[in-house]
Amino acid sequence: LEGVVMELADCALPLLAGVLPTANPEEAFKDVAAAFLVGAMPRREGMERKDLLSANVRIFKEQGQALDKVARKDVKVLVVGNPANTNALICSKYAPSIPKENFSAMTRLDQNRAQSQLAAKIGVPVQDVKNVIIWGNHSSTQFPDASSAIVTVGGAEKPV
Repeated sequence: LEGVVMELADCALPLLAGVLPTANPEEAFKDVAAAFLVGAMPRREGMERKDLLSANVRIFKEQGQALDKVARKDVKVLVVGNPANTNALICSKYAPSIPKENFSAMTRLDQNRAQSQLAAKIGVPVQDVKNVIIWGNHSSTQFPDASSAIVTVGGAEKPV
């Protein structure tokens, strides 16, 4: 964990007041207002994301229980470790005193990929594509939905 502390120090983040390196979730989450859950079982060659479920249940159950016990009740929880949607659900289940709307899953990579592919096909910069929706988890069951997408062409917004 000391390497992580050094990496964060190297970032010279002006709003980072301190880092507490610990493997104890209750110590880590004590009175936190925001929790970024980046640790999940990594997928290995030939594995589907569903193969990671049992390992991730253990990880996110423990984190959810610790958040429930020691975090502020208005804590905002961002789950990054994939499958992020499933892991956020698991964590929230084991933190019943924290409102469900305080849990978010970061699936921005999938969003970016869908927008980038649409932009390339249409021939516009990626920032001109909006309202693409990703349904499902970061897995083979995900569904990129462009039915509400809009593109800006010549200063005017148009449906994709």
